[in-house]
Amino acid sequence: MLVVDDEAVIRQLIVINLELEGFEVHEAVDGLDALEKARRLDPDVVTLDVMMPGLDGITTARRLRADPATSRARIVLISARTRPADLEQGRDAGADEYVIKPFDPDDVVDAVRRLADGIS
Repeated sequence: MLVVDDEAVIRQLIVINLELEGFEVHEAVDGLDALEKARRLDPDVVTLDVMMPGLDGITTARRLRADPATSRARIVLISARTRPADLEQGRDAGADEYVIKPFDPDDVVDAVRRLADGIS
């Protein structure tokens, strides 16, 4: 499990809640960090903030899908962008789930669990 968010407070909120549910969680601070760690860690699920400096979550999702070493990872996009076009852009980038900010941590845990359960 890899949690990617440039905001430390949000990243920690997600990490703590996933760890409480028994997930082994690793962190990345941006898209480039996520791509490097995903290649090394081979996570089952990646949560990606959409709006990050440098490499945003949409571009990161596309790159994860395009790389044979990371293409099997399930992706949860997390964003305050809620227009239908934003959701469609997320699906087109390869997202399996889309969680809207502000979110209840349980929403992220539920999305991750659905995806992780589908892998086993």
